Amino acid sequence: MHKICELFLDGEAFQFDVEGDFFWGEPKVLFQSENNVISKMPWIDRGFAVVDAFTLEEFERLKQSLTKNIINAIRTHVTNFNSASFKLENYHKVVNTDDLHNKVISMTRNLGNDDFDFDIEALAKRFGKVLGYELTSWVEELQKSHIQIRLSRPNSLDINPPHRDGYLSYWEDIINVWIPIVGCNEKSSLPVCVGSHLISEDNILRTASKGAKINGNTYYVPCILETKDGAIQMIRPNPQPKEALIFTPFLIHGSAINKNEDITRISLELRFPKKKN
Repeated sequence: MHKICELFLDGEAFQFDVEGDFFWGEPKVLFQSENNVISKMPWIDRGFAVVDAFTLEEFERLKQSLTKNIINAIRTHVTNFNSASFKLENYHKVVNTDDLHNKVISMTRNLGNDDFDFDIEALAKRFGKVLGYELTSWVEELQKSHIQIRLSRPNSLDINPPHRDGYLSYWEDIINVWIPIVGCNEKSSLPVCVGSHLISEDNILRTASKGAKINGNTYYVPCILETKDGAIQMIRPNPQPKEALIFTPFLIHGSAINKNEDITRISLELRFPKKKN
């Protein structure tokens, strides 16, 4: 079944075609406010916040480590690649076909702590102090850490659909951390739907996990098409370098359409579970 997903980003309408089987959920709210990873925060009803995350030196070190991962992925699939002159924001000029892009992201979408020359576990502790809970980078159900580099070429559909990570069991009790690296601005940063973690499932029309296809790509996350209030209204909080966007996995987010005309948007996604007692 094909349906048009219409949504609004900062008031501007966007549409894209989604193939999948859609259904309305059960009459329950999945987000549990008690003992939740954001339950001590004054922004619990909003579901997200922008926070200070790094010193400049830390940010540059993380960026360099991320760049090495991307260069390694490109070098694997591109002959005569000149890594010395490569700039992250020009990724789309080097990786200039969908086929090549899909090969690169197959290597950058499921990384772990060992892939980075940076203390990711220290970040988990840092965000844990912000939230008032002990966090870890180790995802017990997956038996590994999980880091994903997001690469969004200009004027492309390099996006996830609107979704909730919390539908997947291993993301139920985590904090999402979204870190802008390059090309992240008011035209490209990750959108969120304010307060949407409090919406009951019977007010949401969505697919199952691995049940949505956009532009030929099948997504692990379910696609949320709309709510009973109509098209999804989203905003871009737009964190700046050295900052991070943190949010509950039950917040509707995604559809980070890159409206920059000639700049690839690159960000880093981390997910830190709350330590079990």
